[in-house]
Amino acid sequence: MKKIFTLLLLSVVLSVNAQVVINELDADSESIDDKEFVELKTDNPFTSLNGYVLVFFNGSSSGADSSYYTLDLSGYTTDVNGLLLIGSTTVSPIPQYLISSNIIQNGADAVAVYQATMSDFPDGTLATTTNLIDALVYDTNDSDDTGLMSLLGVTTQINEDLNNNKDYESIQRANDGTYFVSTPTPRQLNDGSGVILNGVTVSVSANQYDEGDSFVINFTTETTVNNDLTINFTLANGGFNSSDFTGNTSVTILQGQNSASTTINLVDDADDEGDEVLIISMNSLPNEYAELTDNLEVRVIDNDYTVASWGTPVNPTYNLVQSTQPSGYYNSLNGLAGQALRDALQDIIAEEGVVRAQTYADIIDILKEADQNPENSNQVWLVYTEQARAKIDFQTTSDNTGTWNREHVYPRSRGGFESIDLDEIADGVDVYWNTTADSLRHGNSDAHALRAVDGPENSSRNNQFYGVGEYTGPTNTQGSFKGDVARSIFYMAVRYNDLSVVNGFPEGIVGEFGDLTTLLQWHKNDLPDDYEMNRNNVVYNWQYNRNPFIDQPDLVDYIWGDKVGDVWQQSLAVNQEDVSAIKIYPNPTSGEVNIIGVTGSFTVEVFSILGNKVYTKQAINAAKLDLELESGVYLMKVVTENSEKVQKIIIK
Repeated sequence: MKKIFTLLLLSVVLSVNAQVVINELDADSESIDDKEFVELKTDNPFTSLNGYVLVFFNGSSSGADSSYYTLDLSGYTTDVNGLLLIGSTTVSPIPQYLISSNIIQNGADAVAVYQATMSDFPDGTLATTTNLIDALVYDTNDSDDTGLMSLLGVTTQINEDLNNNKDYESIQRANDGTYFVSTPTPRQLNDGSGVILNGVTVSVSANQYDEGDSFVINFTTETTVNNDLTINFTLANGGFNSSDFTGNTSVTILQGQNSASTTINLVDDADDEGDEVLIISMNSLPNEYAELTDNLEVRVIDNDYTVASWGTPVNPTYNLVQSTQPSGYYNSLNGLAGQALRDALQDIIAEEGVVRAQTYADIIDILKEADQNPENSNQVWLVYTEQARAKIDFQTTSDNTGTWNREHVYPRSRGGFESIDLDEIADGVDVYWNTTADSLRHGNSDAHALRAVDGPENSSRNNQFYGVGEYTGPTNTQGSFKGDVARSIFYMAVRYNDLSVVNGFPEGIVGEFGDLTTLLQWHKNDLPDDYEMNRNNVVYNWQYNRNPFIDQPDLVDYIWGDKVGDVWQQSLAVNQEDVSAIKIYPNPTSGEVNIIGVTGSFTVEVFSILGNKVYTKQAINAAKLDLELESGVYLMKVVTENSEKVQKIIIK
């Protein structure tokens, strides 16, 4: 009884002395919780919140009734009704204090106002009544967290899902200090009193325009305005600025009306700036108005993109992109076999003091360059789904639809490498970690084994192995990724100690990945093309190491294939003039093909577009072939002692 009396007394004292109270909480707004918010209230309007912080406490067993998020309220002032709304840009009206979506946990948890500073509540601080102004312990059909309630001096835990209608309910404070659950009322007093704000909406007819286009921005109020309302706004965002458009950034809704508009003209310049997103953002409105929508994003498509001279993985070209490997890069491999060959290869691609490791955040910039769509420099090419996507559509929220993100070809859970806090800092090419063959953690951000990928497809692949029964890619695609990912896996198995590629699917064995037989076949059927060579060159610029199985694809057989134990002898370097001397004609052809420009013996191999070998022939100096093949697109490979040329041919 004494304990209960003490808690009740503390609650009464807090209520009497409270300068700021928690007026409303919507912690469980919708399926993805993107419209959650907290609303604070002061006794008087336009009250400064300097010296206060808002602290969120995690009531789960792992959260241990400790803080997980703290907001400094200094610099903020409540509105004409004494309210301050805190939430993401998806909340309407737009909050005065913006935070990311899906931060506020559903419960059993708590939110509390303290007269304190941010430094008083580092993450993991146990809930306390010291300097406490107001607290709300809540849940969404969860059991009471009596420990958290006791720590905060609260006697009642409020269930937001009291009426089983969580998408349309919030916890609201009544005038007597108790709480009830009802339809959310952000930026309004819960009893319906006070100034009813006139909501302002900004809109455009489309969310995407090309450079050179014009579009209209409309501003509309819920009710007609009593006095002329001038709305100033900006369009700036990142590299998009006033040089990229013309038009007025101020409109006036006249007295007695409820709308106004302005036309913006997008400048069609000659610069390849990449696709951009302008953000329509209203400046502060008069006290009796509230932004129902704001920070509206409009995509501007840059028509000055560049096209590479080489093809995409589904329309591959060969020998147009030359390796940028330093002279003699692989010379130390000559004359070696077996484990000695593998060790020497690792010494090259994991050399301490030479090879660099970048952060996981840097990978975003690396992929924008390495996985750039050859047909449009403003896009990345997506592994697996064989499609292009705008670089600006990188996934930044929990919703991955229509976005791209980073795919670990060798899944993190299979390899045993994870991120650290510093991995979330993109610090550029000139800031890097020293790394060795034992630095397995750096496998998390090794660009040779990370690819741009469609968001949902990344989720579908998850951490599956490659092979029948596991992951073989989406249906109705060409499978152009298969050789690429195989060579990435082979690279990882040599680059890092404790990683290997094995036959079958070694579930539960961290550091082993399969299926080797599948990957060997994928490697043979999908030859390294110009796209893959270009990304090898780009990654080399960042990491100072290369994927040797792109530069020297035959090495795969010497380490895992039918030449294990044979002595490796690197082919002599062949310059572009030697390869270009080999002529294959006519093309297209009805079946007859001539090959000239070769000295000595050579081998001709023809592959279907799916990578299956359909023809082979030995010849000397020149050859005249009669290919009895069905009409279609094929790859012809001419291999001499010192060179190799691959060319696409079309049989009519």
